[in-house]
Parts: sequence; structure tokens; C-alpha cells
Amino acid sequence: MDHRIPEGAACGQNGCEVLATDAAALPLQAAPARIDVISDAICPWCWIGKRNLAGALAQLAEEGERFEVHWRPFQLNPDMPREGVERDAYRAAKFGSLERSRQLDAQVAAAGAGVGLEFRYDRMRRTPNTLDAHRLIRLAGESGPALQDRIVEALFRAYFQDGQDIGSRAALAEIAAATGMDKAEVAAFLDSDAGEAEVRQEDLRFRQAGLSGVPTFALEGHVLFSGAMPAERMALAFRRALSILREQSPQ
Repeated sequence: MDHRIPEGAACGQNGCEVLATDAAALPLQAAPARIDVISDAICPWCWIGKRNLAGALAQLAEEGERFEVHWRPFQLNPDMPREGVERDAYRAAKFGSLERSRQLDAQVAAAGAGVGLEFRYDRMRRTPNTLDAHRLIRLAGESGPALQDRIVEALFRAYFQDGQDIGSRAALAEIAAATGMDKAEVAAFLDSDAGEAEVRQEDLRFRQAGLSGVPTFALEGHVLFSGAMPAERMALAFRRALSILREQSPQ
């Protein structure tokens, strides 16, 4: 994947504009087109963006288009202590007051409800370090996009709906088991350092390329847009990008 990020790409809310694709395009293959989603498991707009992406891909599937989605790591709080922190105190310090934090939470909850997602901030007690969650996502991806997608969804739901501490390795092993992964194998993996360097390096490459917010979406290595834009606009962005790629692809 080309990790160059267009200037101005940043985490947006519902109305982010589509960014231009690179001039040089990778040739499309007969296989499903590849979508990379750069995301963090504690980013609420990433969960909303995931739901909107599903809607966009359903629209495009009706037109005969096929896609394969891969989830890539980005930590919003890379310096977070490994054990995480108490959420209310952290958010109050970050946004100036607990009241402001709760206002932002309410805005997210309203946006989520609009696409059928339930955000239960009243259940959340900690802001976790997501390094191990990204390691788990990477591990699931080794078994294919379908399992990886289930893990990503399960992590969002565990954190935002159930209020679980997804920085806890025990919690991550339980979440993985619920998606069909072997609990003991996942626990052993998390207790090792496997995948840690790879996740850190990939995260760092995105930062060095200029990425500062998530979710960010790329098609066949070309960054298209950032933010949880509505499904219809996502579908339009992918449709236009596919058209450009096919025009530039050798016949």
C-alpha cells in the first residue's frame, strides 16, 4: 500500500470531503478491489465509519463490484500507559472539563444512533491502550478478512456498547473466543511480544506519511478520504475512484 497521505487528511465527523487520489494508479485485478481502513478500536467515528462502509459496499455489490477490506493500525493515544487510565479524569483533562467531554459523547451517540449503533458511555470506566487490540486485529487478519472484520466489530461493540476494558488481555482473549478464535492460543499470543513491533512500525509509517486522524480509507493503495461520511457518499467516492483506476489500468 502507498502510505502517502494527502495534505489535510484528518479525522473528521460526518461531513468530510473526498480527497483526490494519486495520479499514478495500481492496475486493478480480477480479484476483489482492496480497501484499507486505517482505524483505532477506541475511535467512535471508526465504528460509525465501519457501519457506513458496510452500507456503501452493499450498494456497490448490487452493481457487481467486489471488495476485500483490511484493517490497519493507528493509535490515537500512542503514549497511553499500557494499563490505560480512568476515563473521566483523562477526558476532562483532554477537553477542558468533564461537561465538555460528555457533550462530545452525546454528539457521537446521536450520530451512532442514526446508523443503528448504541454507544453506552455510561458503562465506560477506562480509556485503554489499544496496542494489544491492534495486535489481535493483525493476528485475525492472518486468517483472512472475514475473521478480521468480525474481530474489529467485536472490539468496537465491547468497548462502546458493553463498556469493556479492551486494553485487558483477558478481555481480548474472551472477545476473540466469542468470534471463533482459540482462546488459549490468543491468550498465549497476547502474553508474548508477537506482532508488537509490526504494529508499532506500521503505525509509525502512517504518522510519518502525515496521517493524523482516523478513520482513513484507501482503495488499491490510494488514500481517498477520511471521516465517517454517509454510505451514499462513500459509495460515490469508491465508484469514482474505481472508474479512474480502470481508465489508467493497462488493457
